[in-house]
Parts: sequence; structure tokens; C-alpha cells
Amino acid sequence: MAKQSGLGDRLLVAGYDLSGDIGSIGRVGGGPAPLEVTGIDKEAPERIGGLRDGAIEWSAWFNPATGQAHERLSALPTSDQVVTYLRGAGLGRPGAAMVGKQIGYDPSRGDDGSLTISVQALANGYGLEWGTQVTDGVQTDSGATNGASLDLGESFTHGLQAYMQVIGVTGTSVTVKLQESDDDGDVDEWADVAGGAFTAATGVTSQRIATATDQVVKRYLRVVTTGTFTSASFNVVVVVNETEVSF
Repeated sequence: MAKQSGLGDRLLVAGYDLSGDIGSIGRVGGGPAPLEVTGIDKEAPERIGGLRDGAIEWSAWFNPATGQAHERLSALPTSDQVVTYLRGAGLGRPGAAMVGKQIGYDPSRGDDGSLTISVQALANGYGLEWGTQVTDGVQTDSGATNGASLDLGESFTHGLQAYMQVIGVTGTSVTVKLQESDDDGDVDEWADVAGGAFTAATGVTSQRIATATDQVVKRYLRVVTTGTFTSASFNVVVVVNETEVSF
């Protein structure tokens, strides 16, 4: 695959698509913190993996409109927020997501008249996870829908995690769930992924789910929506574990 720019990226925070107010992404980082365990008999540092961590940092333009950057970010919520960065928007495109705490809402007024706000989110509990979009970016279904399939290339044996951002629901509620098949539904019919259903959403919300860590994940995945609604806009990023994980 060819090199890419960052054009078309998106940032979703706790069910709100703030992409139009985001001027830049400063950092999308994670992984285990290195612990130095250098012995006195060594001539270079020795390190082992420590606690899993993660962070997403961004700069936002000031926008006081309802549901936009200032209203959502200036509240400095103390509860956990699901933050999702989309590297381009589309089925099969990369995405990074985490459950974290918002740290700071720090405006800066430039001498050119610009007003930008620096914001940071630090992971809480699971670190930052890179995965793949199983929706067409922020996807809108107008009723119960079987989504397009994602080919993982092979099956895996260590379960998965998934992140959902629901931007809006018109109607009573929508339930978003994952289904799997060995052959894209040809002979092996699509079936629900055990532990792969999100809690029904009645409006703007976000959520992380995880299956058993020793669960088989079949080669093909898709997102299915059910419920009583006429419009539901949402994004799902799935993280399929290639090795055993522990949180």
C-alpha cells in the first residue's frame, strides 16, 4: 500500500464528532511504559515492559455552538471518555481508540487573532488500542442493517475488543453488534460474536466491549444494527488480538 497523508482524518469524543473543530492531532501514542532494570554488569540499559498506557492530544478551534468543541471540552468531565481517532474514514481503515480522562482545556490566543485550545486525554485502564474500522467511517443506517464485511485475512484465537461511538439516534433505540463468518456468509452463515454486542443506544453515547481473551475470531466480521429507529449514525473500531492480552 502506498504512503498516505493525514487528509480525511476524524476525531470522535464521547459520541460527538468534533472533527470540524480539530485543527491538528499532536499525539496518538501508547504501549507499555519501559522499566529500566539495568544490572551493574551491563554497559547499556536493560528495559522490560511495564504498565500499559496511552494518550491522544489535539488542538481545537474555538467553537461555542451547541454540541461543538467549546461546549463539550470546556466542561472538563471527570468521568471516563471514549476517544477515537480515525486515520481516514472508511471500512477497513485504521483507527485508534481508548477509554481515558480529559486533561486540560487550555486556550491560546495568537498574535494573528487565532484562538486555539490544547486538549489531552490520558488512558484509564486499558491503554490505547489500534484497530480497524468496521463501519464506513461515521456510518448512518436508516433502519436495521447488515453492514459490509471486513476481511481479516485469517482467523485469530485471542478474542477482540471493540469501541463504538454513537453520534445520534432518531427513534427509540439502536443496538449495534458484531457478527462473524469463516467464508463471508457463503457456507458458514453469519452468527453473532459472543460478547460482541454493545448496549442499546438511545442517543449520543460511546462504549468499549471485550470478548473472552481465548475466543476464536473468524476471518470475516461485519456490523449489524437492530432496533426501532429511522436514523442512527455511529462508528465502530475493532481490535483483534494477534497474541494473548491482559488488561
